[in-house]
Amino acid sequence: MSRLTDLPKRILIGRALQSDKLGETLLPKRIALPVFASDALSSVAYAPEQIFLALSVAGMATLHFSWWIGAVVALVMLVVVASYRQNVHAYPSGGGDYEVATVNLGANAGLTVASALLVDYVLTVAVSTTSGVANIVSALPSLHGHEVLLSVLLVLVLMAMNLRGVRESGTAFAIPTYAFMVGVIGLMIWAAIRKYALGDTMHAESEAFHLVPQHGHENVAGLAMVFLLLKTFSSGCAALTGVEAISNGVPAFRKPKSKNAATTLLMMALIAVTMLIGIIWMGNMTGLRMSEDTSQLIGAPANYHQKTALAQISEAVFSNFTPGFYFIAAVTGLILVLAANTAFNGFPVLGSILAQDRYLPRQLHTRGDRLAFSNGIILLATVAIVFIIGYNADPNRLIQLYIIGVFVSFNMSQTGMIRHWTRLLKTETDPARRRHMIRSRIINSVGLVCTACVLIVVLGTKFMSGAWMSCLLMVVFFVLMKGIHRHYSRVSDELALDEESVQEEEALPARIHGVVLVSKLHKPTLRALAYAKSARTFALEAVTVDVDPADTEALQAEWERRGIDVPLKVLHSPYREITGPVVDYVKRLRSSNPRDVVTVYIPEYVVGHWYEQVLHNQSALRLKGRLLFKPGVMVTSVPWQLESSTRRRTPQRRWNAPGQVRRGDLGRREERSGSASQ
Repeated sequence: MSRLTDLPKRILIGRALQSDKLGETLLPKRIALPVFASDALSSVAYAPEQIFLALSVAGMATLHFSWWIGAVVALVMLVVVASYRQNVHAYPSGGGDYEVATVNLGANAGLTVASALLVDYVLTVAVSTTSGVANIVSALPSLHGHEVLLSVLLVLVLMAMNLRGVRESGTAFAIPTYAFMVGVIGLMIWAAIRKYALGDTMHAESEAFHLVPQHGHENVAGLAMVFLLLKTFSSGCAALTGVEAISNGVPAFRKPKSKNAATTLLMMALIAVTMLIGIIWMGNMTGLRMSEDTSQLIGAPANYHQKTALAQISEAVFSNFTPGFYFIAAVTGLILVLAANTAFNGFPVLGSILAQDRYLPRQLHTRGDRLAFSNGIILLATVAIVFIIGYNADPNRLIQLYIIGVFVSFNMSQTGMIRHWTRLLKTETDPARRRHMIRSRIINSVGLVCTACVLIVVLGTKFMSGAWMSCLLMVVFFVLMKGIHRHYSRVSDELALDEESVQEEEALPARIHGVVLVSKLHKPTLRALAYAKSARTFALEAVTVDVDPADTEALQAEWERRGIDVPLKVLHSPYREITGPVVDYVKRLRSSNPRDVVTVYIPEYVVGHWYEQVLHNQSALRLKGRLLFKPGVMVTSVPWQLESSTRRRTPQRRWNAPGQVRRGDLGRREERSGSASQ
C-alpha cells in the first residue's frame, strides 16, 4: 500500500530531500524578488482599479483625485518599506512582525500580530487568485461564469508547486513575475512614446460611457467629500499588501541574509511605486471609467461585462498591436495568481514559528519530504478555497476584508521596533552605533504615525463594508491560539520531571497482574497465553465474558479437556456487553492493589483486505479505547496473521500468457487488524 500511495506523491512533489539539503533551497536576490515580492508587485494591478472604483460612486467629477490618492499611497509605501528595512536588520530570524511584537511588547501583542498575519495570508491567496482569474476572463470572455472553478484549481496548482519546495517554485515563478514587470513598464514607455512623440490619442473601452453618481452622491462636498477621499485612499492602500512578506522570509535568503533581504525590499518598493503611478497616469490618459455597478455606465451595451482596469488600458495603448494586449493580459493574470505564492511562503513559516512556541498544533512545525512546511501549505490552501467559494470568487467583495490585518501588523511591528531601539540606546555607548539607532528609531516612528493613520482610515471606511469579518477572524485566531497554548502548557507541566516524580517512576510496581481476554479457544488465544507467560507476571489468568451460556460452557469444557494451566474466570454480562464487564473487572483489580499494574493481553488477527475487516466487530478497538484512560493499566495486542494478510505482505509475481509482459504486484494494501477475542 505504501508503494502505491508513494508513487503519486513522488509525481506530485518530487523525490524526498535529506535534511542536510536545506541549504540548497536558499534563494539568491534574483529569485527572492519574484518569490517574496510578487504580492506587493502584483497588487499594483488591482490597487489603481480600486481607486477608480471608489471614486466612481460620485461620478466623473472626482476622477481627477486619483492622482493625489496614488501619490499619497506611494509615499506611505516608501515610508513603510524604509521602516521594514530596519526590521530585517534587527530581526533576521524570520519571525518578522510576530517576533518583533513578542520580544518587545509581550506575548499578547505577538499573538495579535500573528492573528492578523494569518488572516492576511489567507486573504492574499483568495484575492490574488480571484483577481488573476478576473484578468484572464477579461481577455477570454468565454470563461465568464467559471470563475469559482478556475480560482479553486489555481489554488490547488499553487499548493502542489509549493509542496515541491521553495527553490523550485521560486524558479518557476521568476519568469512570469519579471515578464509582468517588463510588460507593465514597457506598456508605460509605449504609451509615453505614442502620446508625446507620435501625438496619438488612446481611448479606453469605457471612455465613451458616462458615469452616473450613485444615489446619495450626486453633490459630494464638505465632509462627504472627505469621507469619499479617505475611503478611496484606504482602497488604494491595497498596494501595500505583501510588503511585510520579505521580513518574514529572511531565513530563505542567501547570506548575508539581512543585507540581501533589505536590498530586495528596496527594489520591490521602487518597482511597485513606479508601476502604481504609471497605471494611474495611463488610466486618466485613456479616459478609464470603472464601476462596481455597470448600470451606472450610461452608454454601455446590455449585459456589459466590465474588463479590468489594466486590461482596458493595455487594449487602448496597444490598439495597433493586439499581441501586446494579450501579453499584458497573460502576464497580469499569471502574476496575480502567483502573488498568492507570497502567502504560501509566509504562512507556513509563521505557522512553524507559532507551533514551536506552542500556539498552533505541532504538526505545523514539521517539514515534509521536500523540506517545505507541508501541513501549513495544505492548511492555507484549504481555508483560502473556503473563502473563494463563500464569496463566489468576487475580488471586489473579498478585497473589502483585506488590508485590516496588514496594517494591524504594521502598527504593532513599528511600535515594537521603537521600543527595541529605545532599550538598546540605554546600554549602547559607541557614538556611531547610537547615531545609527537614533536614525532607525526616527524612521520607525514616522512609519508608526503613517500606518496608524491608515489603520484608522481603513477601519472607519471599510468596517461595515466587510472588514468586520477580518476583525472577527483575528479574534477567533487569537482565542484559539491562547487555548492551544494553555493545553500544551498544561500537558508540559503534568509531564515535567521533579525529584518526587523521578523516584515514583523509577520505583518498580509491586506486582504485575496479567489478564488474557478469551472468547474461544483457538490459535490466537494460545499464542496470547504463551506470550503472557513469557512476561513472568506475578499472577496470570484468562478472562471470558458470558454473553452466550452455551458457548461459555463449551469453552470451559474445552479448557479443562486440554489441561491449560492458566485459570479461566467467567465474567457475567446480563446485557450481553463485552467491554463494560472487562473494564469493571480491571478496575476492581486495581482498587484492591493500587501499587499493582494490570496488563491486559488482547488476541487479535490480521486480515489483508478492507472488505474482510468490515465482517468483524471492533470489540478489541473499543476495549483498548476504554482501558487507555485507566491509570495503572497496560494493554498489549497479540496479533495473529491470517493467510490473506501474509499474501498481501509478500509481493507476488506471475507469468502471463506467452508474449505478455510479466507483471508484479505494485504494492500491498495496508494490513487490517480484527479482534480475535470476539
